[in-house]
Amino acid sequence: MYKAFLIKYAEIGIKGKNRYLFENALRDQIKNSLRNLGDYIVTKEQGRIYIECGEGYDYEETVKALQCVFGIAQICPVMIIDTIEWEPLEKAVGDYVEDRYPDRSFTFKMGAKRSDKNYPMTSPEICVEMGAYLLRRFPEMKVDVHNPSVRIMVEVRNKSYVYSEIIPGPGGMPVGTSGKAMLLLSGGIDSPVAGYMTAKRGVTIEAVYFHAPPYTSERAKQKVVDLAGLISRYTGPIRLHVVNFTDIQLYIYEKCPHDELTIIMRRYMMRIAERIAGESDCLGLITGESIGQVASQTLHSLASTNEVCTMPVYRPLIAFDKQDIVDVAEKINTYETSILPYEDCCTIFVAKHPVTKPNLKVIRNSERCLEEKIDEMLKTAIETREILNVQ
Repeated sequence: MYKAFLIKYAEIGIKGKNRYLFENALRDQIKNSLRNLGDYIVTKEQGRIYIECGEGYDYEETVKALQCVFGIAQICPVMIIDTIEWEPLEKAVGDYVEDRYPDRSFTFKMGAKRSDKNYPMTSPEICVEMGAYLLRRFPEMKVDVHNPSVRIMVEVRNKSYVYSEIIPGPGGMPVGTSGKAMLLLSGGIDSPVAGYMTAKRGVTIEAVYFHAPPYTSERAKQKVVDLAGLISRYTGPIRLHVVNFTDIQLYIYEKCPHDELTIIMRRYMMRIAERIAGESDCLGLITGESIGQVASQTLHSLASTNEVCTMPVYRPLIAFDKQDIVDVAEKINTYETSILPYEDCCTIFVAKHPVTKPNLKVIRNSERCLEEKIDEMLKTAIETREILNVQ
């Protein structure tokens, strides 16, 4: 029955004179999401995007792919009727209802739109006449304009479209319409969710992962690559920078007070991430931090890590409870991968009693113990990083 989909958006509709840029970006993202699934024709027309499907397309796979495209508010499987003449249109809508609903003992409401205001019937008149026709053809159906079981929609353009099913999309803005940022991606639950949520606002994502062999295994690295692959279903391909952090961590461990290890290591991670972000034309850093979740995420600790950055640091999870984050992770299918027991470098070198209210003057003074070698070590870590394209 369904050879096409009508794609509706929400927030894009209020973009004024720049609206076409967002519509074009959404159309391109849809084309990209469907490129490996078959032949599709994606067109943009008067506040709507239509997808016409080629022969033998897979309905379930198509819907699944579209539900990962940010910017889509609703996905409507539609039947295309190659006429706008009233009597054939009336019959075709009746045939649609007969095929789609074998049991028609339900309440319904008609909806209609027309693109050509010179069409001989107004939208309310289309609703009245079409509803009357359906009641004559199917007496078991009843009208309920307030709380119908089924809403039947007819759109009259150069062709006619009928649909009654609305599948929710992910919402948000098309990726690529809001610049680019660098995600600090670990193997935990939080950072993949932070990347997903930032991409939902139209931001293109790159990612950096800090690897510490032999203290972290290749399986820990693969876990992060797998997480990047899972969120790339929503964000598009991700450029993942894998930084060898072992020598820097050991140097910090040797030279600095152990209760300050987490904060100082975090500060050097932010420094490295910012330099890589600058090389990649990113406009900010993204982390999965949430206030008070661990010692390095108290307000004092966040202020201490922020101090080394000149770029903005975006923290979309900053006020989330852990369960809120887990709920999103389960929704986007990253949770089960995140809880695999392969530890990252942060958990390996964490202090038994980390400072929760670091004093910036004290932290800066501790970092002076690193001055002999740290700049060269940072340079080496950045220059020897591995870059993976994950999708």
